[in-house]
Amino acid sequence: QVQLVESGGGLVQAGGSLRLSCAASGRTFSSSAMAWFRQAPRKEREFVASVTWNGGNTYYATFVKGRFTISRDNAKNTVYLQLNSLAPEDTAVYYCAAGPMPVADVSRYGDWGQGTQVTVSS
Repeated sequence: QVQLVESGGGLVQAGGSLRLSCAASGRTFSSSAMAWFRQAPRKEREFVASVTWNGGNTYYATFVKGRFTISRDNAKNTVYLQLNSLAPEDTAVYYCAAGPMPVADVSRYGDWGQGTQVTVSS
């Protein structure tokens, strides 16, 4: 099991950037795939990005379009999501999650953080 705590959210103007962090504790972090999801009001939680256990492969949702970058530092037990060129439609609560595979299916992740709010003003 992995315990996850997100940070780094906030209010930013359109076109701005944020860096989200997810601090993990637990024996299985370094062997877990990690992902970021987001959930906007009245919408379902959706996949944003994922990374394999060693950081060797990354995967992104189509809407990311090269604007976001996921990375991890296993020595620091932390996964990151760099958000660039933010738009108002990126406003959501962003969650990190741990699971066995870096898939886009929310049901495949067993450990979740509490989320961090990202608000993008126009």
